[in-house]
Amino acid sequence: MELKWLEDFLSLAETRSFSRSAEERHVTQPAFSRRIRALEAWLGATLVDRSTYPLRLTKAGESLREPAADLVRRLYAARAKMRGFSAPAGEALTFAVPHTLAFAFFPAWLAQLRDSFGEVPARLTAGNVHDVVATLVEGGCDLLLCYHHPAHPIWLDPARFEGLCLGVEQVRPFVPRQGGWGPDWSLPGTARAPIPFLRYGPNTYLRRMVDAILDRAGTPAHLELRYESDMAESLKAMLLAGHGLAFLPMSAVARELERGEVVSGGGPDWWLEMEVRLYRDRANTRPELARLWQHLVGRTEPVRAPG
Repeated sequence: MELKWLEDFLSLAETRSFSRSAEERHVTQPAFSRRIRALEAWLGATLVDRSTYPLRLTKAGESLREPAADLVRRLYAARAKMRGFSAPAGEALTFAVPHTLAFAFFPAWLAQLRDSFGEVPARLTAGNVHDVVATLVEGGCDLLLCYHHPAHPIWLDPARFEGLCLGVEQVRPFVPRQGGWGPDWSLPGTARAPIPFLRYGPNTYLRRMVDAILDRAGTPAHLELRYESDMAESLKAMLLAGHGLAFLPMSAVARELERGEVVSGGGPDWWLEMEVRLYRDRANTRPELARLWQHLVGRTEPVRAPG
């Protein structure tokens, strides 16, 4: 039996959807379904009634839900303890941060925090959203900084994790001003002259946000793919080099926008707001973290961990 099977089951018990849970767990739906069936085979019991929509847990599934959640919590707490979760006093706090937030939002936020709280020695672990969430869950960091949108929440056990909303970030379409391209590349574009499009890779959180923008737009966008990358910084570099339109968080292009190097590629119909959230494991008892968290609680809005 593998621990990830229990985590898969807990996600499925929450979403009641194989496709939604597969998306949350960052695996394909066939692979996710195989893991649920592997858990059922190991237990010798059917956990999910697949004849209904939304699906329901069987009696065996309902009886497993709480013990599974408790076992997952206990195992990760034990792992964190073995890894030296309570670091020596004065050691830097470790932040797990997606690449986009690491380049733009995090440095500015840390500077503001220094003014209100004092210096916070920090160690940064950057990666994709799945990896940084896993870092927190597996006890590899003190704090997780990530985006949140109701349509695509990050699954975290609310009994184990607590979160704060640090602010709101807008994703907007931008085009380069240089060369006079900007006016020609305003959304929605035309079928005769589609806008060169710089797109996020298929497994990225911002790709989901951009897809949500395009799906809800009242007018279809006429876009022609020119470049694709998982990294917002890479799309930004291509944008500044004049290769096309890219959807970027405002914090990622704040300086370029102020200097007039980029302009908006569309109005509010093409914008989307996300929360920027900070999470911690309640079991982490480091004094430095406790002091920082107490300070932040007094200044920001507590949120329920998506679970």
